[in-house]
Amino acid sequence: MSKPPKPSLAAIVAASSGRPQPTAEIVTLAVGTPRPRPATTLKERARQMSVYLEPPVYDQLRDIAHAERAKMHGLMLEALDLLFRQRGARSIQQLTETDPR
Repeated sequence: MSKPPKPSLAAIVAASSGRPQPTAEIVTLAVGTPRPRPATTLKERARQMSVYLEPPVYDQLRDIAHAERAKMHGLMLEALDLLFRQRGARSIQQLTETDPR
């Protein structure tokens, strides 16, 4: 002996109101692959890298940034640019102009 199926909430409401139960229709949507959104901010375009600095080194960098009213990030990029120049590598500006990433 199998149990009769349990009525749905919609069937119970329809029976109590005297109205016929609405029928459900399954709708399928044709969804293509989403278009990649172009990266608009540096945070979206760039890769993050951590740098561990000894406290006196960090403090000195922070003090220079404060005295020059600059951001520590900008000073770190300036330092990288100087390193690239010393090594005969392309500058950050040259890298970002030619590389579409």
